[in-house]
Amino acid sequence: MSRRRWAVTGLLVCVLSLSDLSAAAKKDKKAAAPAAAGTAATKAPGNGAVDPKSFVIGPEDVLLIRVWRDAEVSGQVVVRPDGKITLQLLGEIQAAGLTPEALTQVLYDNLLKLKQIEKSEVTVTVLVVNSRKYFIQGEVGKPGAYSLLLPTTVLEAIVHAGGFREFANQKKVLIMRKGTQFHFNYRDVIKGKKLEQNILLEPGDQIVIP
Repeated sequence: MSRRRWAVTGLLVCVLSLSDLSAAAKKDKKAAAPAAAGTAATKAPGNGAVDPKSFVIGPEDVLLIRVWRDAEVSGQVVVRPDGKITLQLLGEIQAAGLTPEALTQVLYDNLLKLKQIEKSEVTVTVLVVNSRKYFIQGEVGKPGAYSLLLPTTVLEAIVHAGGFREFANQKKVLIMRKGTQFHFNYRDVIKGKKLEQNILLEPGDQIVIP
């Protein structure tokens, strides 16, 4: 009996070990999947992810231009207020108004006039987004400038800023946009009233919380 028990115990240990290894392998596979999916988007540190096919480059954005085995053209550049960047060999290139994918095509076309090159050797990465921002000030936890990479409502902006401080006037939030003002009553919105106040923000919007 003793030998049989030891044999059964040994068999159970083997089965459990194999089960653990299988579970660990599945877990590793699942963990690796999101990382692989994320490679399709250009990363902007501290600002989330930028879609190279849809994000529109603007003034003050920081770009990283990489051309395989060409240090003269490669490097980090800031889009000027006039929307252009300056690269060695290529001179001034219009960047604002283009997506990273479209700018890649422009650079490739210009480089092709100078030398033989494959399109895959040219990449444009958005490092920092400075062109799309909204600003929130007053009685919130973290006032300041915030990148507007995704559609964001007034309510979401307040949450991102750490919520209201103790003595904030939650009924008289003001949104200023290029000479136009919008009013936001937090108390109404959280009760499901006058939801049209919870507008989507646009670049340059100023949210003031008294």
